[in-house]
Amino acid sequence: MAKGGIASVGECMLELSGGKDGNWQMGHAGDTFNTLWAIRALTPSSISADYVSAFGDDPFSVQQKDFFSAHGIGIAASPTIVGRNPGLYAITLDGAERSFTYWRSESAARLLADDPVALAKSLESRELVYFSGITLAILDEAARATLVTALGNARKNGSRVAFDPNYRPRLWASPKDARSAFDHALSVSDITLPTFPDEALLYGDADPHATTLRMQQAGVAEIVVKDGSEPTLLLFDGGQSEIPAQKVAEPVDTTGAGDSFNGAYLAARLSGDGPEAAVKRAHKVAAAVIQVYGALAPFDVLRQAFGDS
Repeated sequence: MAKGGIASVGECMLELSGGKDGNWQMGHAGDTFNTLWAIRALTPSSISADYVSAFGDDPFSVQQKDFFSAHGIGIAASPTIVGRNPGLYAITLDGAERSFTYWRSESAARLLADDPVALAKSLESRELVYFSGITLAILDEAARATLVTALGNARKNGSRVAFDPNYRPRLWASPKDARSAFDHALSVSDITLPTFPDEALLYGDADPHATTLRMQQAGVAEIVVKDGSEPTLLLFDGGQSEIPAQKVAEPVDTTGAGDSFNGAYLAARLSGDGPEAAVKRAHKVAAAVIQVYGALAPFDVLRQAFGDS
């Protein structure tokens, strides 16, 4: 593996969960951080793992960085923005399904691409760089272009770039803006990990095969289309295969399942697994995650599911 290890780019927020009777618990989560959390759990500690973002100068930002460090996650050259703080969201559950309320308009992470030199330094010499459509959505148009340029440069210098479109309509001014940003992102991506209902909503894809065809035409060589409890469609080296999902009779909390799938898939690929074997391991990890509460499953839960594959 390259000296620089793994970088995941995006926004880690403060998470309020378990608010029954007003007794909320605070944690740290966000789609690209959840994925890095799984990668950190499932890769050797000798491999560096950094969360590339921007942080505030408030006590909650300090606590967040301390939480990262305690779990073997660095922040590379991510800047500290005076007067900013982390975004915040609250989870409410209806059975195992969750909904979210957000407070993030002034989050420091919205400025993660404002220092192109620091961003380039954070992505330098990585084996893998990961980002998502939510990473793009929190940035203004100029900052998105800066980020995609930095990702493209990292790729030219030997990094593999992985992208989960993770389309969230409320974060975008219009579907047209989201499609434009995602099409640009696909042009610098080696691996994509889309979720089919998101792609159908944004692009009108009729089925997962349409998603793989569109992304293949954009130049992506390795495409993993998730579809909830339905089989995952894998395209690699010109061939396609369907891999059944791991069924769970009574899921507890689906928060972070797709993010953990992504982390397990990428960790398996980094360890030398082929794509089909990596999907199977990722399904087992995702099945384990939806049987515990919260976006960040304990490391031992992730490792047991990954190792049982």
